[in-house]
Amino acid sequence: MFNKVILIGNLTRDVELRYTQSGSAVAKFGLAVGRSWKDKNTGDKKDEVCFIDINIFGRSAEIANQYLSKGKKVLIEGRLHLEQWQDQTGQKRSKHSIYAESFQFLDSKGDSVGDNSQNDYQDNDDYQQPAKSYNKNQSSSAAIEIGDDDIPF
Repeated sequence: MFNKVILIGNLTRDVELRYTQSGSAVAKFGLAVGRSWKDKNTGDKKDEVCFIDINIFGRSAEIANQYLSKGKKVLIEGRLHLEQWQDQTGQKRSKHSIYAESFQFLDSKGDSVGDNSQNDYQDNDDYQQPAKSYNKNQSSSAAIEIGDDDIPF
């Protein structure tokens, strides 16, 4: 089985950071992702927006809380999770959300935080301080900027 989700969107609300009883950080926020297409019948441009709840854990949650805020553009990479619960009336409820495994700031250079470069963060026990890249499976990866003139087609 394979459960992988990659989304790019804007935060719909500020990050809400909480801690479990064991001291692990949990961050939650909403993400608005959209798509546009041209209607085949009318030729009109159509837009669709989807609002998704994002959950981030560990040190990544603390970093998200520190640097992300409502309106910021971010790339989220993670997995789809089905949350199930009973509401106050006893009715079973459920919703899908994303458990993020990594995220990357995508705001333009003038809007970025820190050294004004793209930043990639993943949960990692070896993390010490904010850096350009933060990855659970590798120690670092550099952000590469590619301009329109660099593309050969």
